[in-house]
Amino acid sequence: MEESYLELGRTILKDGFDKSDRTGTGTKSIFGYQMRFDLSKGFPLLTTKRVPFSLIKSELLWFIKGDTNIKYLLENNNHIWDEWAFERFVNSQDYTGIDMTDFGRKSLVDSAFNEEYQKELANFRQRILTDEEFAATHGELGNIYGSQWRKWRTSTGETIDQLKNVIDMIKKTPDSRRLIVSAWNPEDVPNMALPPCHSLFQFYVADGKLSCQLYQRSGDVFLGVPFNIASYALLTHLIAHETNLEVGDFVHTIGDAHLYSNHVDQMNEQLNRDTKDLPTLCLNQEKLSIFDFDMDDITLEGYNPHPSIKAPIAV
Repeated sequence: MEESYLELGRTILKDGFDKSDRTGTGTKSIFGYQMRFDLSKGFPLLTTKRVPFSLIKSELLWFIKGDTNIKYLLENNNHIWDEWAFERFVNSQDYTGIDMTDFGRKSLVDSAFNEEYQKELANFRQRILTDEEFAATHGELGNIYGSQWRKWRTSTGETIDQLKNVIDMIKKTPDSRRLIVSAWNPEDVPNMALPPCHSLFQFYVADGKLSCQLYQRSGDVFLGVPFNIASYALLTHLIAHETNLEVGDFVHTIGDAHLYSNHVDQMNEQLNRDTKDLPTLCLNQEKLSIFDFDMDDITLEGYNPHPSIKAPIAV
């Protein structure tokens, strides 16, 4: 199954178009790509580089809780959303630190700036963890995934729990073609720290198996997509567990699938590695609802990947 992901990397390197992007980094990009993973054949966590499963677990549980504040993530030593929250703080009237104008250029050429930036970011993280008022204001990322999944706001002022509703529908009307959860809310997009990349997912029940298809508008293939594959595979397993179904396929459809220009060497390094056996996912069988799962209830067996490959994140 991992070969599906590696083939995506090869395709972009071979056929990708050079495109500019919001971050100013530059990408090689293709449009419209689909991968399929049979979840009964192993959990699709990449083995050609180590992907930190603890970060995938904590982020998904954060979404499932409907949380949009990074404090929960920091409490679980998860820093993948830190820069987005910090950027919002820097652009607020409360920020009094170093000048972040032309951040992208400075971060590339000025080591002293980078050192000061890391100090500012570390102080920001500590304040989120220790100052409730500061966290409530500056730990928030807007109405991102968790809010849209669990508390979609309607024009009448009510909220819709899309995730709970879709689970109930799988139980009661499994043949429905409306088993959909959307994170793309046009009204809320301008106020989100990052508009949803994985914007819509749909479930499908057949032959006693639950399958999931994700539409992802934009995919950072080297850093982000391996997380997305594992996260939605885990979500499918959790919902199949609650609805007494086996797992089927995870189908991953990406709109703009891209490699950042500063990830090309890392992708080539990964492509030169051999794949290993996929791990097995283990869920606490005593937990019956996905809303009751904690970090310790989700584990992997047999994960023995190649070492991680570091790459910069484009913010």
